[in-house]
Amino acid sequence: MAKSTTVTSAAGTRDSLEGLRIAIVHPFLISQGGGEKVIDALARMFPDAEFFALLLDRSSLSGQMQGRTIHTTALSRFPRLKRFYQHLSPLYDLAVRQFDLRGFDVVISSGGPGAKTIRVDPGCLHIHYCHSPVRYLWDQYEVWLKRLPVAMRPLFALSARRQRARDFAAAQRVDTFIANSNYIGARIRRYYQRDSITIYPPVVVDRPLSPAERGDYYLTVGRLVPGKRTDLLVEACNRLGRRLLVAGQGPEYEALKAAAGPTVEVLGRVDDAVLDDLYLNARAFLFAADEDFGIATVEAQSYGLPAIAYGHGGSLEILENGTDSVLFAEQTVDAVAAAIRDFEAREAEFRADGIRRRAQRFSEEVFIKGIRDVVLKR
Repeated sequence: MAKSTTVTSAAGTRDSLEGLRIAIVHPFLISQGGGEKVIDALARMFPDAEFFALLLDRSSLSGQMQGRTIHTTALSRFPRLKRFYQHLSPLYDLAVRQFDLRGFDVVISSGGPGAKTIRVDPGCLHIHYCHSPVRYLWDQYEVWLKRLPVAMRPLFALSARRQRARDFAAAQRVDTFIANSNYIGARIRRYYQRDSITIYPPVVVDRPLSPAERGDYYLTVGRLVPGKRTDLLVEACNRLGRRLLVAGQGPEYEALKAAAGPTVEVLGRVDDAVLDDLYLNARAFLFAADEDFGIATVEAQSYGLPAIAYGHGGSLEILENGTDSVLFAEQTVDAVAAAIRDFEAREAEFRADGIRRRAQRFSEEVFIKGIRDVVLKR
């Protein structure tokens, strides 16, 4: 039976956040992505909050996080570990025990493995902002298992079974789950047997409007990891001879760069000013992931930029086929290429001002109000 989300806490029923001691736990502060944008918004919302991270790379921190109090673990003493952090999952629960969360009134954990397994004081309100139940333990377990050499699969299966039990137990100790989309809310119910509240991630929606005459390139932005399926976008643009700019960093960077043909450029990480210009002048935004939500898609929308995207998961809560996007039904190169051709046949139908209005649903103001209401138990 799902545990009720009605809680009692040190916060009580209040009308102000003033005086609350707040901790924010996020497992990996080692790159910039959608999860880190949530952390940035929480940092603005709670200027006196303390932060806790299993792995920390201060060079990757946003301007918002520079100078903030961030506690980390022994794992951060080994800089090379950030390249292999996904293989260290059996150590996360042990590492998180180094955090001293005594005396906090509210703990907001965010992100994946290790975040919600923290222990808090009796009476402390523990809110977990869930981007997804840990994917390699739950919905993507079989995918991860098949990627491994046959000899390693029994060890992974044993480790995952133990981690899955701990992850489920930790989910029962959380007072309130917040899902980043209705899609993830359904996954929380399936795997953790818990109810949740949906509060969409915050996006800066006050952007300059994309001009009527856009550039000649397509754009994709995000972490360069296998699950984003950026490889499909690269191959489709190679095949069609279309110009594609890929902005982001991650373990797939070298492989994507090697796969890129003469019309595709893998830029790596770019600063905010460059990214603004890329969004502003792109022809359309390309997105092939089965995403839990998709902050980069909303960012593109906030510039009035149409999308060509995989029509599944959280993307369906952002995009409407034919109104602000062309959606494709399969994660294949053929499907991406066909969607690009479809978009080009009716490109003039997509109006930037109408697309941008749709992004207002995901503003930071809406996010902050939702979080505030949860903390104050309204």
